[in-house]
Amino acid sequence: MHFLRNLIILTVMAAAVIGLLIYFTGYKLVHPLGWYILLFFAAITFLTFYVVGKGIGDDFQKFQLFYFGSSVFRILLCMIAVFLYVYLASEREMQFAINFFLIYFLYTGFEIYSILGNLRRISKKQV
Repeated sequence: MHFLRNLIILTVMAAAVIGLLIYFTGYKLVHPLGWYILLFFAAITFLTFYVVGKGIGDDFQKFQLFYFGSSVFRILLCMIAVFLYVYLASEREMQFAINFFLIYFLYTGFEIYSILGNLRRISKKQV
């Protein structure tokens, strides 16, 4: 449950930053779909963490398989989302890409931080 709490805190903080940027600069820095990008990554991060957690269960030997599988799934979803936006909407592509990848790196960093915490716990159980 720590992961879910931390994910909610991260998402609320990112939403506050997006809201403040929109309030002070309008949509000069934040793409109009910034809110959807944020929700997209919050949902994907939760989904991948949930799948990895359920997939490994008590067998920590499966961790790499499920983690890398979920990473590939995440990257494919991101590629599809960017491709669909560029293909269907031809406005502000660069702003969309910058916002998309800033939030991507934010949530990827969060996921790595969370996984490292779990790996420490797993290694303590095995010792």
